Amino acid sequence: MISPAQDPYASRTDRSSAIIARQDPVVYENGQYAGALGAEQIGQYERDGFLLLENLFSEDEIRALSSEVERMTRDPSIIRREESITEPGSNAVRSIFMVHVLNPILARLVRDPRLVNVARQILGSEVYIHQSRANMKPGFKGKEFYWHSDFETWHVEDGMPAMRALSCSVLLTDNNECNGPLMLVPGSHRQFISCVGETPNEHYKQSLKKQEYGVPDPVSLQLLVEQGGIRSMTAKAGSVVFFDCNTMHGSNSNISPWPRANVFMVYNSMENTLNPPKYGLTPRPEHIATRKGFKAVTPLDTLKLVGG
Repeated sequence: MISPAQDPYASRTDRSSAIIARQDPVVYENGQYAGALGAEQIGQYERDGFLLLENLFSEDEIRALSSEVERMTRDPSIIRREESITEPGSNAVRSIFMVHVLNPILARLVRDPRLVNVARQILGSEVYIHQSRANMKPGFKGKEFYWHSDFETWHVEDGMPAMRALSCSVLLTDNNECNGPLMLVPGSHRQFISCVGETPNEHYKQSLKKQEYGVPDPVSLQLLVEQGGIRSMTAKAGSVVFFDCNTMHGSNSNISPWPRANVFMVYNSMENTLNPPKYGLTPRPEHIATRKGFKAVTPLDTLKLVGG
């Protein structure tokens, strides 16, 4: 067993669940590394663990992105790839990973200064893509994503050392209260939930469809929610949600007729590259956790993703 003295974020050990105070900053270098956000926005992110920027992308840009994602979900050569994850119990595409490598338009998206400069500013360094994916939650049959902290999984299964990463979700469809929007627990990023259960090897093969290990216990989750509440990220297509790697989040299933889709990127600091996974676990594939082929993301000169 790895003791807390050796690892402040020990999880999935033989001990019981625990709530551990965050040891890392939320905003690095006082938010001075880049200038994408104002002081009030930086303060909101530091307080809540997330920030919603509405209407960041134009209708034309979202139309182009949506077209590319739709094409990928119908491309047999992509559906057959390991990067494509289907819904539990069906062949409907749930996620496509490594989209910034598989698609040139999405390769430009991850370099868009409206996104990458926010990541650089908050993380206080140059950044690289730890993971990218397109998420689909079709009407009537899109399944839920249970509550979890991404950092808990990335720390245990990928060997990410510190909480110096953030996620960025570009909304490709309107997100309303009925179609399973992202839900976040404000302030939860300041507490790490140490989870119970020994992680099976190659756990990702099951967890990407339905996660059973690395999920918070009900008592810890209830305490976080009693302190911070739950915030639904309802917004129009073209809006973007940035959230800390340790912010507790999840989403309900989509039983409405309205589909929900987004492109999701994880920016990790170049000073926070991966160590070996914990407990002798086999490293997850490169398309899930970039370990070998990482390089700093260079922001594009132009502010427009398409056209103009």
